[in-house]
Amino acid sequence: MNRRSTTVDLGIAVLALALSLGVLAADGLGTPDASVRHLDALGVLLTAVTALPLAARRQAPMTVCLVTFAASGLLYWLGYGFDLPLGPGIAIFTLGMAYGGAPRPWRRRLAMQVALAFAPVLGLAYLVRGADVGAILVPELLGVALVAATLWLAGDRARMRRERIDELEEQARRAGREAERERRLAVAEERTRIARELHDSAGHAINVILVQAGAARLLHERDPEGSRRAITAIEDVARGTIGEIDRLVRALRDDGPVPPAPADPSALADLVERHRAGGLSIAAEIPAPVRALPHGVAWAAYRILQEALTNAARHGQGSADVAVLFARDAVDITVTNPAATVRSIGGGHGIVGMRERATLLGGTLDAAAEHGTFRLHAHLPHGQPA
Repeated sequence: MNRRSTTVDLGIAVLALALSLGVLAADGLGTPDASVRHLDALGVLLTAVTALPLAARRQAPMTVCLVTFAASGLLYWLGYGFDLPLGPGIAIFTLGMAYGGAPRPWRRRLAMQVALAFAPVLGLAYLVRGADVGAILVPELLGVALVAATLWLAGDRARMRRERIDELEEQARRAGREAERERRLAVAEERTRIARELHDSAGHAINVILVQAGAARLLHERDPEGSRRAITAIEDVARGTIGEIDRLVRALRDDGPVPPAPADPSALADLVERHRAGGLSIAAEIPAPVRALPHGVAWAAYRILQEALTNAARHGQGSADVAVLFARDAVDITVTNPAATVRSIGGGHGIVGMRERATLLGGTLDAAAEHGTFRLHAHLPHGQPA
């Protein structure tokens, strides 16, 4: 049990004691009875025993019930005006919370019998005082038994409500863990694909460097200018490859086969045409790039546009608007399509994968649905030509 629960139970115990002492000091509720015993030190002590054990009601609910019942019976027997037994009532309510759903039936039955025993305890106290059986035991004790049963049922209902709330909170936590696990899996899968693409890009760059280095060696004496051009090409390819590796080296490696896809920026127009042929009505603005793109940026632009158009075809209403802007240091891709609801591609991984591609390049990806339209915008910065 946490500190907050302990503080709440202690506050309940102190409040019950204060109210009970107030009732006893007034010689009971309603019109004072001259035959009622006035509050004294013994009455204060017994009243404290009916209330203060409530501070431990969660740890030992049955013991608290029995102690408060016994002290209340003594107060009635000694003739105090104890007309408001708050301690026993709260103890019965707590007993219903603790044992209403006990896994063993005998424990539940025993706890219910203890709760209903408050009426016989008061009846015994009245009998010892010589009270009239017909006037006291029948009407009042039946009422006490009914109140005790009601408090038991209220405690049981409170227990069921608390368990339901705990169950819903656990389901929410479990759903959050599952969503986080799915997100991590999607990120890992996307990084694996990016790592494979990086491997292909680096392999291609190394082949180019080998060819240009061989040409520079052969042309060194008879064509110095051609040799210098080959060395410059080696420098450009190496610089671009190093920049790309620096951006994408965090991705994981997987040796499974991957279907090839074009990385040339001009392939974006071909991609749009293929989706048009598939039945998607597309209004596209794709100008020629102002400079050659690094291989990783070209791959990311192609993949993001591919995912966005696939999303528009599957979850949209048959149309999409595409705008691609090639700036000197970035590529911006915007895709909008009408859609009542928007779901991610690939079982919920499509948007996550696109965002991961953009993030690994130092860019951003925003996707949102407003007023029946889904808009996706990707910003992919780059600083070096391929």
